[in-house]
Amino acid sequence: MNRHLVAGIDTSTQSSTVVIRRLEDGAFIAEGRAPHLPTTPPRSEQDPRDWWRALMAAFAQVAPHLPSVAAISVGGQGHGLVLLDAADTPIRPAKLWNDTESAPDALGLLERLPAADWAGRTGSVPAPALTVSKLAWTRRCHPEALARATRVMLPADYLIYRLGGRAVTERGGSSGTGYFNPVANCWDPALADLAAPGLDWDRLLPAIIDSGAAAAEMRALPELEGLAGAVVGAGSGDNMTAALGLGIRPGDTVISLGTSGTVYTVTDSQVRDVTGAINGYADATGRFLPMITTLNAAKVTDFFRRLFGVDVQRFDAMALAAEPGGGGVVVVPYLDGERTPNLPDARGQVSGLRSDTTPGQIGRAAVEGVLCGLLEGRDLLRAAGARMDGHLILTGGAAKSRAYQQILADLSGEAVYLSQSVEAAAAGAAVQAVAALTGRKVDAIARDWAPDLVLAAEPQAAVDAVAIRAAYRTLAAQVKAAAA
Repeated sequence: MNRHLVAGIDTSTQSSTVVIRRLEDGAFIAEGRAPHLPTTPPRSEQDPRDWWRALMAAFAQVAPHLPSVAAISVGGQGHGLVLLDAADTPIRPAKLWNDTESAPDALGLLERLPAADWAGRTGSVPAPALTVSKLAWTRRCHPEALARATRVMLPADYLIYRLGGRAVTERGGSSGTGYFNPVANCWDPALADLAAPGLDWDRLLPAIIDSGAAAAEMRALPELEGLAGAVVGAGSGDNMTAALGLGIRPGDTVISLGTSGTVYTVTDSQVRDVTGAINGYADATGRFLPMITTLNAAKVTDFFRRLFGVDVQRFDAMALAAEPGGGGVVVVPYLDGERTPNLPDARGQVSGLRSDTTPGQIGRAAVEGVLCGLLEGRDLLRAAGARMDGHLILTGGAAKSRAYQQILADLSGEAVYLSQSVEAAAAGAAVQAVAALTGRKVDAIARDWAPDLVLAAEPQAAVDAVAIRAAYRTLAAQVKAAAA
């Protein structure tokens, strides 16, 4: 059998995506996608079995290629808490990264151990997003679920386990749990025990393997008969595999616009931020991926599009036709609470409305609000010592928006680039699959397969970015004070 292809999976909040690439040179061959059920904070949960069903539907769309696939790996949404029982059945729905019900539990963890200790040991400070906070919530609200648990996993770990039958994880995804040391590359079970004391963490947590290692061979699954015998990679977090798919290098900044927003770069040493704004994650190459995450990104402009009854193209045209600064309108886009800053109970706010305010001005202000929040995060990364002298790369589902492209260039004062790899997380998982199959270094494959960057927008001299960002900071400070 001529197995000359590899497959990468992205299991995100919204969907499962499979990308088929050619083993020889990384060329894209095919892709399939199937949706997940939508969720909305404060309670954001999904049944892990629904991820599997969506994955099977995505595989069905690329079925003719499966007998030629030699290896496969998974990029999964970060932080989600998956609990399996003795029959490997999910005990309850997985609590997702954007669930905010565990906010009081995160505060309780900080009462048990100072923020500086958390940051020093894990690179992150407990917040509702982190898995350790979801463990504490489960201990408080569903102790019987933990009593029945035989495995505690992340979303990517769960799919790797179902594909290959071996419970493993690696440093990139696990660095978002809040009980993993990304410098020593080992679990810190004492921190998990702060959230859910008295459990046998050596038994519950997956084995840690190298990010480029093989986890197993594909199990004999009737629904995936064509993949039998393929190598299964280690998997990682979706932002970690997206970094592989983009081939980013130190100095590059990635701003990703999906349901949530992220801004990150790669560094040789870990960034530790005791305020909790920066998560000092590991990446999937042996380096680090300091990141700022917001809960509200493309969902904000989707909300205003629905409000105005327009499609994406019309919304973009309206926002770009409006003057920079939205005629004095300012939007702080904390629609479902916010992660950075940590305001789980905050709400969005619009300021500066007049009787002659137009939908285009509000739309422009919404785009500016999303991007101002992410650029605040980029400033924090720069202040923490991260290099920011490379390309500014826009990715994610909303990266195709001309309004986001141009307004990001205007507000940052820099050229904005797009990657020709549309499905970066799945594409990067395929990079991991090649490493698992061949033994080559993950970062070397990512460099060789790095997609070309395309100039999308350059800043317009007429835009007063300083004033726009200052107006945003003023209103954001007011919202923060009201939510505190």
